[in-house]
Amino acid sequence: MEDDSSHLPKPETPTTTLEAEAEAVVDEEERDPESNSLNQPLLKRNRTLSTNPLALVGASVSHIESLDYEINENDLFKHDWRSRSRVQVLQYIFLKWLLAFLVGLLTGLIATLINLAIENIAGYKLLAIVGFIQEERYLSGLVFFTGVNFSLTLSAAVLCVCFAPTAAGPGIPEIKAYLNGVDTPDMFGANTLLVKIFGSIGAVSAGLDLGKEGPLVHISSCIASLLAQGGPDNYRLKWRWLRYFNNDRDRRDIITCGSSSGVCAAFRAPVGGVLFALEEVATWWRSSLLWRTFFSTAVVVVVLRAFIEVCNSGKCGLFGTGGLIIFDVSDVKVSYHAMDLIPVIIIGIIGGLLGSLYNHVLHKVLRLYNLINQKGKLHKVLLALGVSLFTSVCQYCLPFLAQCRPCDPSFREPCPTNDRAGNFKQFNCPAGHYNDLATLLLTTNDDAVRNIFSSNTSSEFHHTSILIFFALYCILGLITFGIAVPSGLFLPIILMGSGYGRLLGMLMGSYTNLDQGLYAVLGAASLMSGSMRMTVSLCVIFLELTNNLLLLPITMIVLLIAKTVGDCFNPSIYDIILELKGLPFLDANPEPWMRNLTVGELADAKPPVVTLCGIEKVSRIVDVLKNTTHNAFPVVDEDVLVPGTVATGATELHGLILRAHLVQALKKKWFLTEKRRTLDWEVREKFNWVELSERELKIEQVAVTRQEMEMYVDLHPLTNTTPYTVVESMSVAKAMVLFRQVGLRHMLIVPKYQGAGVPAIVGILTRQDLRAYNILTAFPHLASHKEQGKHN
Repeated sequence: MEDDSSHLPKPETPTTTLEAEAEAVVDEEERDPESNSLNQPLLKRNRTLSTNPLALVGASVSHIESLDYEINENDLFKHDWRSRSRVQVLQYIFLKWLLAFLVGLLTGLIATLINLAIENIAGYKLLAIVGFIQEERYLSGLVFFTGVNFSLTLSAAVLCVCFAPTAAGPGIPEIKAYLNGVDTPDMFGANTLLVKIFGSIGAVSAGLDLGKEGPLVHISSCIASLLAQGGPDNYRLKWRWLRYFNNDRDRRDIITCGSSSGVCAAFRAPVGGVLFALEEVATWWRSSLLWRTFFSTAVVVVVLRAFIEVCNSGKCGLFGTGGLIIFDVSDVKVSYHAMDLIPVIIIGIIGGLLGSLYNHVLHKVLRLYNLINQKGKLHKVLLALGVSLFTSVCQYCLPFLAQCRPCDPSFREPCPTNDRAGNFKQFNCPAGHYNDLATLLLTTNDDAVRNIFSSNTSSEFHHTSILIFFALYCILGLITFGIAVPSGLFLPIILMGSGYGRLLGMLMGSYTNLDQGLYAVLGAASLMSGSMRMTVSLCVIFLELTNNLLLLPITMIVLLIAKTVGDCFNPSIYDIILELKGLPFLDANPEPWMRNLTVGELADAKPPVVTLCGIEKVSRIVDVLKNTTHNAFPVVDEDVLVPGTVATGATELHGLILRAHLVQALKKKWFLTEKRRTLDWEVREKFNWVELSERELKIEQVAVTRQEMEMYVDLHPLTNTTPYTVVESMSVAKAMVLFRQVGLRHMLIVPKYQGAGVPAIVGILTRQDLRAYNILTAFPHLASHKEQGKHN
């Protein structure tokens, strides 16, 4: 239930052609929910603007609701706010900072455990492979390598498919949608958190081309949500202080802290984490939230720093210096001239072109995967296992194509090495030689990035090996994302970008002053910007990763060029995923043609608004709740005395009452035998604002007798008397900006003219009504304006 009961045409989504029969929704619900697909025709086109909020969440098509970020200023709220003591206000402030601290602490600890597990599992696996290679048991090594990776992928896929489908993928698009005002079901539950943790360990340890960065953002957001609500739904704490956070506004803020903490835990980049939340995921921001997110990331980085100190003493098994992405090129002397800007600009252009191409092809791959996944759970697992087998065979067999290279005495690191990590892996080469392709492929993804980012190693890699590496990870980056395991996009894009960046540095040779490792860094940054369309946060993240401030000017140039080029072709990868899933995300900038349409015209295209009287009959309330799915109803009083005058017969728009509050009134049996206004003490005796914040109760759970049906309910004390209203002559573009920036769920449309016979309210706008696809479906003539806007 979004806010409207009638069916609404949905945006073109994941393998979207969500444009067909509404009856298919019922058919889908009767089948296995895990077999649903956005290829399935769900909705019927019509010329009436209405809403049917369905989206792909996890593996099934689910009903989507919006979040109530607006403060509900009814009489109970106003009384509670006035009666709060200074101690209670301080408790509220203290608890917000305490939760921010706990989010940072738990995120740091869980990131530590994930890194420990991945590095040790992958480390022992690679050491075993070294033993097989040294004994020249190549086939046995291949069987062992693929078998272990197969088992790890199987465990991660089964966890996601059977226990928490919402744990698959990065989770960042859903977090972005949540902070925009979309309540995605089961995205932040305890099951999702646990499966995300153990699934990430299995998938990354299996050597799949994915990272733990996106999952860490989702994990930290789950931690934040569970802390704010007092734990899982079935075992929620009833701690008195937690009642302050029993609302969507405060939960939104704490999840924003969680998202920034996750990025910090992935890259050890506290400032980059805050900027990532600000630039990419958060829709609503303010200075006090900035302080709390920075505090959370500071706690994370302190925990990680302490963990590294412990592991440096050898107490973490095979962890060593791996596990936490930190590419230190601070010892590289960065000096460049005007001519060096030419390859830098070329890298930016290539990054924008390849990033937009990657987004386009990945969009097609995800549509194809949806066709496979709709066949059932078994096919999802088989798809993941197929990708795992292909990845393992390529990683193990391709190094045999590379020629052994002699160790150069000038190398600063040991050469060759037979450890699980190292920059010069011997693999199948004789003594004194190393296999450069095995150095990049037969290692963890983190170590592969360290090796290709390595500085002062201009002769380490052959251009053919880098080309094979780049081509392989382009393929793996496309086929791995979208399988039913927790996966992040950061590391695959870094691997692809660093490949072509290093290759360009090798081709430049003596014509440039920049180190080949720095070319790899710039290549990774350009492809991330070209695909994700971030600039400021990526710039700071890469500066914190490389620990070299001298890279700032050329990094900024690369990021700006890559984003500009990429924007010429398609949206960012996260926006594409949002569209594929059908999540009703509202963009910051409305379409230009929206200025040619008024909100009054939108209201005319919707079914008539359902209103209630200030003192309403119980039977009328029950009938409205059972026969509509509206989330809120305008409260209108007739024949009202205008204050300060003797005029009567006026119509008053008293405000907006939520569906949950109506259900609470019925549950509490707050009925009157006569039609009258209640007194303040009567309301406070029956209700408190904590109870009114509950949203789980349904009308089907409330029993009303026949005698009670003839009684009345005074809705005035429960009504939000200050809803946001716009006049019917306002443009849709202007209304959309207001709706998004304030974080509304409902916006009332009032008439431009007042007088006898004019209704107090014209209609209600919701999130679904402001989506471009829905508007164009109801007003097809606007499509021509849209095309003209593109050409202009």
